[in-house]
Amino acid sequence: MTDYKLDDQIGFVLRRVNQRHLAIFSQLLPELTPTQFAALAKLIEVVEVSQNELGRLIAMDAATIKGVVDRLARRGLLEARRNPNDSRRKLLRASSEGKVLYENVVATALRISEKTMDPLSTGEKVQFLGLLKRLW
Repeated sequence: MTDYKLDDQIGFVLRRVNQRHLAIFSQLLPELTPTQFAALAKLIEVVEVSQNELGRLIAMDAATIKGVVDRLARRGLLEARRNPNDSRRKLLRASSEGKVLYENVVATALRISEKTMDPLSTGEKVQFLGLLKRLW
């Protein structure tokens, strides 16, 4: 018999916390999935970037980011243009509709983060995020 207890394992605990966060996210921000919001938020932050670079910036593989970008484009939330330095590649940016949606939901996104970490004190929240960032 080992001392292994599932409830004490980092992967299991992170998955449970992520499930809680996703439930809060879908309840408070049904307009976008978490991956769509991440892509839109990063486009707002960096202004313009290739699809591959966007995927790297938000830790998504090529197949996942392609689907996210396609769905955002179909909704008119981002636009693409040919890269003047490499005509095989496109550069993505948030459309005016995407910028408006982002501005309308960013406060909710902040509330989602706060609600996810509600059980923690202010100091614990800072420490927790700092520790998690050291693991990635």
